[in-house]
Amino acid sequence: MFDKVLIANRGEIALRIHRACREMGIQTVAVHSTADSDAMHVRLADESVCIGPPPARDSYLNIPAILSAATIAGADAIHPGYGFLSENAEFAAAVQQAGLIWIGPPVAAVQAMGSKIEAKKMMAAAGVPVLDELDPDTVTAEQLPVLIKASAGGGGRGMRVVRDLAELPGQVEAAQREAQSAFGDAEVFCERYLATGHHVEVQVMADAHGTVWAVGERECSIQRRHQKIIEEAPSPLVERTPGMRAKLFDAARLAAEAIGYTGAGTVEFMADDEGDFFFLEMNTRLQVEHPVTEAVAGVDLVHAQFIVAAGGRVPWTQAALTQRGHAIECRIYAEDPAAGFLPQAGKLLVYREPAGPGLRIDSGVAEGGTIPVHYDPLLAKLTASAETRDAAIARARAALHAYPILGIRTNVPFLIRVLEHPEFRAGRLHTRFVDDHATDLQVTAAPPLEAVAAAAVLPGESPVSHGPARSSGVDPWETIRGWGR
Repeated sequence: MFDKVLIANRGEIALRIHRACREMGIQTVAVHSTADSDAMHVRLADESVCIGPPPARDSYLNIPAILSAATIAGADAIHPGYGFLSENAEFAAAVQQAGLIWIGPPVAAVQAMGSKIEAKKMMAAAGVPVLDELDPDTVTAEQLPVLIKASAGGGGRGMRVVRDLAELPGQVEAAQREAQSAFGDAEVFCERYLATGHHVEVQVMADAHGTVWAVGERECSIQRRHQKIIEEAPSPLVERTPGMRAKLFDAARLAAEAIGYTGAGTVEFMADDEGDFFFLEMNTRLQVEHPVTEAVAGVDLVHAQFIVAAGGRVPWTQAALTQRGHAIECRIYAEDPAAGFLPQAGKLLVYREPAGPGLRIDSGVAEGGTIPVHYDPLLAKLTASAETRDAAIARARAALHAYPILGIRTNVPFLIRVLEHPEFRAGRLHTRFVDDHATDLQVTAAPPLEAVAAAAVLPGESPVSHGPARSSGVDPWETIRGWGR
């Protein structure tokens, strides 16, 4: 096992990796931009190195600066987290060429999955179900609706749903421009659009000794603009569809084996209501939503990443992997739902994380810290686990109501509304859920933060309402009662 890991990331994922290092007796090196000099991931690391100014391209995407930091600190290995350079084959190769251990999959596997077009061809050849690729120039009215997708990258950028053939050329051009701007690659393609599809993914873990295990599946259908908001494990669709889990796991293992995969990865599928599924992409890294799988499978994926990267075997067998209970993860963003989810920045005047049985908070912030404008607005992930899905929903909802954040707006009231929606509670999920229920989920303007702050210190006021969240049709986070969002 290596002695010192440089964490080439920031925020909650940097803290997550840092905790795993602490548990395994490994020293940590944080890298940071000048905007993050006092960030939590910097304060808690054993060492830190500044790698540039705030723009990500000059710091967290600066490969020479990160490698130089590893040399300065004497790191043995680099963990990329997710986002930034985590799926950059050039970075992975440069790490290894510098004589460092890359805590991730082989460079060839990253390259293979870097193009969605080529990845689909490879998966089809391996026997993994895929949706037929459509040429944007030959799409007919009978094939509508179609989904335009960028061949490189993810996160919903470069994606367009087209229902009118006359709009297709313009949407293709728009998708190409967005893809070029986001990923430096303007290539796009089309495929059949599943209007009420289910986004289901399988966590895999593999090692260099031939082991490829399917750890469990997650449902990630609650999305806004193709960005995941709430994830859960196991998938309600899989739970109610006989035989689907075994087929999913077989397909995921086939996908990983086809590219000689090692380490933690996620094979993503789109499924219909009948349980038929099709390959979307493979994320060659640790996923944002990995905590829900850890909660129900009882494993530590980051520990396993370290062991595999050091040449060891996956520390559990396929037979030992069973999903127990249910877990739900809510992504807490610094954004204002009442203002079109406008990203927020500023000082966290109050930030208090809830605690209790079955609760896990992955965060990278602290009270008094500043949220910069330069990076993703994800503040934290709240994962609630319990014996049943209903109990996990109730636990997540109660925890969100006991999560005071003051100084910036967050999407907490929106998350609460999703969890309370009858269709969500019934497990009737699909990727258009947020759009189809937009009226029910709408968050009205909250009172001024100054008024909320004043109310928070009034004697006799409880900071958290423990009563029914929607009694009298009023959301407590939109009233001046204790803490505001």
